Amino acid sequence: MQAKLALEDGTVYTGRAFGAPGEKVGEVVFNTAMTGYQEVLTDPSYRGQIVAMTYPLIGNYGTTADDQESLSVQVEGFLVRELTRVPSNFRSHRDLNTYLRASNVLGLEGLDTRALVRRIRVRGAMTGVLSTLDLDDASLVAKAKSAPGMIGRDLVKEVVPEGPSTWDRGFGPFAEHVIPARPADKRVVAIDYGMKWNILRCLTQSGCRVTVVPGTATAAEVLEHDPDGVFLSNGPGDPAALGYAVKTVKDLLGQRPIFGICLGHQLLGQALGGTTFKLKFGHRGVNQPVFNNLTKRVEITSQNHGFAVDAASLPDDVEVTHINLNDQTVEGLRHKTLPAFCVQYHPEAAAGPHDSSYLFDEFRKIMG
Repeated sequence: MQAKLALEDGTVYTGRAFGAPGEKVGEVVFNTAMTGYQEVLTDPSYRGQIVAMTYPLIGNYGTTADDQESLSVQVEGFLVRELTRVPSNFRSHRDLNTYLRASNVLGLEGLDTRALVRRIRVRGAMTGVLSTLDLDDASLVAKAKSAPGMIGRDLVKEVVPEGPSTWDRGFGPFAEHVIPARPADKRVVAIDYGMKWNILRCLTQSGCRVTVVPGTATAAEVLEHDPDGVFLSNGPGDPAALGYAVKTVKDLLGQRPIFGICLGHQLLGQALGGTTFKLKFGHRGVNQPVFNNLTKRVEITSQNHGFAVDAASLPDDVEVTHINLNDQTVEGLRHKTLPAFCVQYHPEAAAGPHDSSYLFDEFRKIMG
């Protein structure tokens, strides 16, 4: 079945559909990872986005329930150069085509992903329409131009859980070496703005008894659980649109130690007095170099974000701890006197390198 991708700048790409037929609108972005496509597909941070993989062959190791980062596929659409329909992997339960079809998600193969990525890098991330239903170029481009962009959108409310829950599952046998299991002697409330499950596995593995609350929770609702620390998760959309979440973090500052990742980093940055801005095409992949100002070492990191904290907006009592070596944007910060720190990248690294897993131990330390 033929399918088309139209961008708001008028560019149209034609390819072959896989997964489920239909029509989807989203911000078109790219991810540079060679592996980890199932983790990408199920990461709630990708809500509202059509994701292109830069590696040319996708699907060769199939899919398995063990590699999911949430209950379902979260992306609006999926773009690849070539789809492998017969995977080779003893862990695989289903091929990628069947997996996306069961999830009612449209994929497109056969387009020139190199040309698409070059266009995004020059023009910036753009709204696009992916369709098997409407194959008229002018119509698709008009739809892309009229669709809402990412700035100002609160997508967190589309992915947050309905209420509190507990999590007690650590790593399986393939990852136990990354973070050694510790006794569960810390109580942590994880505020879920669209959280990846591997973050919860890392917290549990590092000795935390985790209660998960929705990203709409107030500080009072968080403190009802009497935690030793509060974790702020990743999530989708524009952090500047989440005034209710920033207020909660502000009210928690000084009350309990705080650790934030990705969107959680951006929310903590705003709660501490900073502002955020949209990156031209974002950082998405598992090979982003980050300089740690505290240790003077470089970490190779997994990342997925389209917004960043403005370093110039931060007050004097906030210290920038990590810098992206590609574009010098802020990748981590901490308060100089309060027990609060955060990173823009993903130390839970599913999929990705384990250079930054030490941050979960740092969280333990500030919880005393």
